[in-house]
Amino acid sequence: MSKPFYLSTTLPYVNSDPHIGFALEIVQADIVARYHSLMGDQVFFNTGTDEHGIKIFRKAEEAGKDTQTYVDEYAVKFQNLKSKLNLHPELHFIRTTDAHHKAAAQAFWKRCEAAGDIYKKSYQVKYCVGCELEKTDSELADGKCPLHPNLAIELIDEENYFFRFSKYQKPLLDMYAANPTFVVPDFRFNEIKAFAERGLEDFSISRLKSKMPWGVAVPGDDTQVVYVWFDALVNYISTLGWPENNEQFESFWGTVAAPNAIQMAGKDNLRQQSAMWQAMLMSAGLPATKQIAIHGFITSGGQKMSKSLGNVIDPQTIIDEYGADTLRIFLARHISSFEDSDFTMEKFKESYNADLANGLGNQVARIMKLAQDNLESPVKIEGELAMYPMMTGMQIDQYNYGAATDAIWANIAKADAYISEKKPFSMVKSEDAAVREEGKKIIERLVKHIGMTAISLQPFMPETTQKILAAIATNTMPETLFPRK
Repeated sequence: MSKPFYLSTTLPYVNSDPHIGFALEIVQADIVARYHSLMGDQVFFNTGTDEHGIKIFRKAEEAGKDTQTYVDEYAVKFQNLKSKLNLHPELHFIRTTDAHHKAAAQAFWKRCEAAGDIYKKSYQVKYCVGCELEKTDSELADGKCPLHPNLAIELIDEENYFFRFSKYQKPLLDMYAANPTFVVPDFRFNEIKAFAERGLEDFSISRLKSKMPWGVAVPGDDTQVVYVWFDALVNYISTLGWPENNEQFESFWGTVAAPNAIQMAGKDNLRQQSAMWQAMLMSAGLPATKQIAIHGFITSGGQKMSKSLGNVIDPQTIIDEYGADTLRIFLARHISSFEDSDFTMEKFKESYNADLANGLGNQVARIMKLAQDNLESPVKIEGELAMYPMMTGMQIDQYNYGAATDAIWANIAKADAYISEKKPFSMVKSEDAAVREEGKKIIERLVKHIGMTAISLQPFMPETTQKILAAIATNTMPETLFPRK
C-alpha cells in the first residue's frame, strides 16, 4: 500500500562548486528515494542550497559581486545536479533565500520565542567561519579547527540572541533512549549521546546586522539577522509548505506520535542535525525527525581533498567523460555508507573496466546478441519483477548500498558461469532440434536474468536500466553500454 515517504539531504553552502562529497550524499539519498518510488510510496525528496551566513557574504565581497547575484549563480550549479546526476524526477529544490523559506524561518523563531527559549545576552566566543559554529578550546587543535585548519579562529564579542539548548538535555537523552535507531550508524549515535550527556550549552542564533547584513531578519529586531544554522535547518519543513500547509507537513514529516522524516548528512553535521535541530523542533512543538543517516568523508590517496594538493575530484568532469550512472554505481558500491573512504581516478577507472565494460556491459551485449539472432520475439519479464524487493530492498532500507550492489554483481558472475557451463551459443547451432530448442530456452532464462539485473539496478543506474529494458523489449543488441577506457 502506498504511503508517504520523506527524505532530505543537508543543504550545501553555495561558496564553491559542487564537490564529490556532496555528490556522495545526494546519490545515496537518490538511491533510497528511487527505491521507495519503485515500491509505490509517495516520495517527497528534498535538497537545495544554503545561501546565508558570513562565509558566503565574504565570498561575494571577494568576488566583487552583489551577494544575491553571487548566490544565484552558484545555486544554478547545484540545481544542474538534478540532470547531471540523473536524480529523482520529483526532486524538490529549496533555496534559503526563497521568500517562503525566510517567512517560515521567522515563524519558527516566534514559536521558540513563545516557548521562552530565546533570550538576549552579551558574550565572547571563539568561532569557526568554515563550520559556521562556535568552538570550545577542547574542540580546537593548536588553536585551529581540525576541519578548517587554513582558517583563523575568530573571536565574536557582541550582544546576540541565544537558544536555550541547555533546557533540552534530558528531553534529547530521553528521545535517544526511546529510539535506538534514531541515528545510524551506532558509533555516530554513541557520539551524539556522549555529547548530550556532557551537558549542553545555549548557542547564539543571531548576528549583528551591522557586522553581517546577509541573512533573515530577526522578527521584531531590525538590528539582528538570524544565525545561519538556525535559518537553514528550517528548510526541512519549509519545503513542505510549513506553517501554512499543515496537511502536507503532517503527511510527510509526520506527527509527534508518528514521526516520518528521514534525513541524510555528513559526519560534520552530526551535532546540528541530531541535537540542535531536534531541540529546536521540541521548542517549536513540532515532531522530531524519525531517523538520521550519517555518512563519512571521501578522501583521495589517503588524504583530505585539497586544491593545494591537487587531489580534488570533480564529479562533473567524471560525468562528462563516463556518464552519470558510472559515478553513481561507484559511489554506491565502492564508497562506504558510513566510514571515510578513498576515491582516486585510478580506482574509478579500474572499477569501470572490470565491473561495467568487461562485466555488466559485456554480459548484456553477449546475451542480447544471442537473443536477437535466435529468438523470434522479445522475452516477457513482467512476472519476474516481484522478486525485486528481495534482491536489494533490505540492504537499501539499512543504507547498505555496497551489500546491495555486491548481491547484484554476484548474480552477474553466476550468469557468466552459467553461460560457460551450458554454452547456449553452441547449442543453438546443433543439428539436433531438441538441443537447439533447449539452447533457446537457456537464452530466454538469460534474458530474464538481465531484465532482473536491470530492475535491481534501477535505483543505482536508472539510465542503464532503461537501455537494458529497451533492448529486451525490442529483442535487439543495444549499443555498447560502457566503452572500454
